Amino acid sequence: MLEKFEKFQLVLLGLILACGLVFAVNAGTRNLSNDKITVTGSAFKNVKSDSARLEFEINTRRPDRQQAFNAVKNQLPVVKQYLQDKGFTDIEIPASGGYNSYKYTANGNMTNDIAYYNLSQPVIVKSNDVEKIKELSADIQNLLDKGIDINIISTEYFYSKLSDLKVELLQDATKDAKERAAAMLKATNNHPGKIQSVQMGVFQITPVDSTNVSDMGINDTSTIEKKVTAVANVVFRIK
Repeated sequence: MLEKFEKFQLVLLGLILACGLVFAVNAGTRNLSNDKITVTGSAFKNVKSDSARLEFEINTRRPDRQQAFNAVKNQLPVVKQYLQDKGFTDIEIPASGGYNSYKYTANGNMTNDIAYYNLSQPVIVKSNDVEKIKELSADIQNLLDKGIDINIISTEYFYSKLSDLKVELLQDATKDAKERAAAMLKATNNHPGKIQSVQMGVFQITPVDSTNVSDMGINDTSTIEKKVTAVANVVFRIK
């Protein structure tokens, strides 16, 4: 009787161990299927700007406002002719701005007497020929020889197909993330499965040879040749 009871205990123990093993395997499989991996992928492409904008200003200083306006009025035709001779037709003349400078006493105190009036007249030139704008930015100071005080405010270069390129780069960045995930999981005999979520990072538009990055993104307009970089943070299910 005792021998039968011991055999029953052994059988029962075996069943318990078997059930425990099955439960452990199922639990392990269930946890594995719920595992995820987060990978950052990136992609970039070099592009050449297809439009440009040069802004400069004509500066003058005269005893009063009227004389300053008259001086700029006489200089504008010379500036326009210079630009037209260079082949530019898209020329904008925004509103001018100016301010008074006041006289000072011998001990350095400012008075209410006007010493002269300063006037700045902006001029904006646009073109799809980016090389021509680049040449203009280097040559325009020659207007000084004509007695015209010129100050360059900015020279900017733009790429018009940036929106389409961003979509393309995001796709490539996601593919790159999957390849990285596959490489990371290879040692564990696992593979990246379905995408659980994708978070787009900021775009970095920089000079081609630049390694600068910013959490807020970079949008360089100072160079003709640019590098556009996209980043995607992707969560994959592990299978």
